[in-house]
Amino acid sequence: MQTRHLAPDLSVSALGLGCMGMSEFYAGGDEEQSIATIHRALDLGVTLLDTADMYGFGHNERLVGRALKGRRDKVVLATKFGNVRGPKGEFLGIDGRPEYVRQACDASLQRLGVEVIDLYYQHRVDPKTPIEDTVGAMADLVRQGKVRHLGLSEAAPATLRRAVQVHPIAALQTEYSLWSRDPEAEIFATCRALGVRFVAYSPLGRGFLTGRFRRPEDIPDGDWRRHHPRFSGENFAHNLHLAETVQAMAAERGCTAAQLALAWVLAQGEDIVPIPGTKQVALLEENLGALSITLGAAELQRLDAAFPSGATAGERYQPQGMQALNL
Repeated sequence: MQTRHLAPDLSVSALGLGCMGMSEFYAGGDEEQSIATIHRALDLGVTLLDTADMYGFGHNERLVGRALKGRRDKVVLATKFGNVRGPKGEFLGIDGRPEYVRQACDASLQRLGVEVIDLYYQHRVDPKTPIEDTVGAMADLVRQGKVRHLGLSEAAPATLRRAVQVHPIAALQTEYSLWSRDPEAEIFATCRALGVRFVAYSPLGRGFLTGRFRRPEDIPDGDWRRHHPRFSGENFAHNLHLAETVQAMAAERGCTAAQLALAWVLAQGEDIVPIPGTKQVALLEENLGALSITLGAAELQRLDAAFPSGATAGERYQPQGMQALNL
């Protein structure tokens, strides 16, 4: 397994595994199948598992904890806090207050069944709480031995610069793929200047770039993507044309569209770690095949030309979700 570093003492597999869809948002979850996928990932050398307290309203952390019994030493375990949900799963806002940081960490440790979290992210920045206060409380968790490394998710460059003045930040996690290239504008340069690594979530465009969806009706009932702006109406048809470029190039290369899309993300820098999510062993194995693909300069230029920043139709989230990004 190829490896990359999130910190001098934090080496991870070049591809991680996002676990969100095993519990919520994407239809078709099966707990035993998901655990089998995690076990297969570990067997194949994947060491970075990514979850969050809000995924499935705690279910995902408990599922990951079950999967790691007897295998904890093989994993860099990342989870997140900050998106608060009510007793029925409703979203109540973002909380970065120090007292909530402590409460959320203890709850995650209990659900995961572990003594320490390797990488603890603030899932979204709380605009009501100074980042210095939030990261200060997170730093206390490091000193207490509950957390090893800190991260932020969807934070603006200015926020990241303030955060590293309080405590080293190992990683910034943000959506990044051929159809979500916003981080290239300023975030990458900021991360590199500060020595912060970048973890790319949804590197397959929430599955759109794989060619799985040919029409909106292909999205299963109960799947969050049915209401996603990029999967809806005229946006779907526009984005389908973009995805077909990936599929055509993949066919020429003799690989799958997913492998080509992941190979492109991997080629953007050794400091970038994609975490494609899946709950199926076959798709996990397919994704890992991207590690054997090296794209040439002409191929990279062709993909860049087909997917310039802003080419994708539709926002990354519904309006409420967009308000929580880049704060």
